[in-house]
Amino acid sequence: MALMSTTPRIAIVGAGLGGLVCAGVLQRHGVPVTVFERESGPHSRSQGGTLDIHEDTGQVALRAAGLFDQFLDLARPESQEWRLYDRHATLIRHDQAGQDDLSRPEIDRGQLRTLLLDSLAPGTVRWNHPVRAVTPLPHGTARVHHHDRTTEDFALVIGADGAWSRVRPALSDGQPSYAGVTMVETHFDDVDHRHPGIAHLVGRGTMSAKAGGRSLVMQRNSNGHVRVYITFRGPQDWHTGIDLADTEAVRARLLTQYQGWHESLLDILRDNEGGFINRPMFVLPVPHSWQRVPGITLLGDAAHLMPPVGVGANLALLDGAELAHAVIGHPTLDEALDTYESVMLPRALDNAKTAQHMLATLMPDTDTDTDDAAFPDALWPAGTLPDSPAAHTS
Repeated sequence: MALMSTTPRIAIVGAGLGGLVCAGVLQRHGVPVTVFERESGPHSRSQGGTLDIHEDTGQVALRAAGLFDQFLDLARPESQEWRLYDRHATLIRHDQAGQDDLSRPEIDRGQLRTLLLDSLAPGTVRWNHPVRAVTPLPHGTARVHHHDRTTEDFALVIGADGAWSRVRPALSDGQPSYAGVTMVETHFDDVDHRHPGIAHLVGRGTMSAKAGGRSLVMQRNSNGHVRVYITFRGPQDWHTGIDLADTEAVRARLLTQYQGWHESLLDILRDNEGGFINRPMFVLPVPHSWQRVPGITLLGDAAHLMPPVGVGANLALLDGAELAHAVIGHPTLDEALDTYESVMLPRALDNAKTAQHMLATLMPDTDTDTDDAAFPDALWPAGTLPDSPAAHTS
């Protein structure tokens, strides 16, 4: 191990999955790190739904952080089950994984984040510390500008702060743009007892019903909780004329959009609990890259925001672990960042191209109300399920 002779002062902006696994791997190897997070605490908001953690990406990162066995204690291999329906509620594909199949077990995003947080030394995360901007300084260091107008200087600042990163402008002019697809989130609780029809549709894992540029996706989380993602292609202002806080008005608008679908599928829109959360889908340009800036880099959505088709969280975890190992294994930060970015950026480009292609196929830009019974394995192989959306952090 070629750990640099002078321990660098490192900051991570954002306490999401990628930033936390990076912090954890650094700490395991004796490198101190500070994480700045704008949220007021670890339980200040819901962390999103369920994630399938892939053995060649996310699981690699959890092993590097020494958390793989604890992850398995929480994971749900049986939730790798996936059901595809047409709009008539006809089951046209059903994939199941055995109890011993650990290729992509599911875990609630909140459970995984808590696991990562608990692995860190007390005080690592500075809650309620939003970062306003990061600027490069001479001699390869970087300055963090806090929201309260104070500043701190670091040898390395890592932007792990998601879609609307405050670190990214130090490296790139890239800005997220609307992808033409919106996800509207809602949920069911205690589904097996209170909503047996919904429980039957979703099974033990994930279901998707799709036709043309519309789909209904449900993902089973732990403790009988089911997340719903009503996904459709259309303008970002699809809700013009209604108040998104008016649950019944949103419900009526969505039922109009899915008119003609089977009654059992419309129950997803009629019987859900709570309100609807509007989540327009944003993506970074493809390709998105930057010229090396000493002392600053990005990981996860801050670096390569792409459609949530099953790879985003896994790539963020892998980015975090690989960046930490690069810092640990090289004598200078410049060499570490060169090594990390030379691998991460091409990998991100390949995955972003694939994600774009998948989104175009899953959500075609057409008004044709056709059922897609021929669902291409090459585009969505068994077990590759949508990422649950999570609000950006820091």
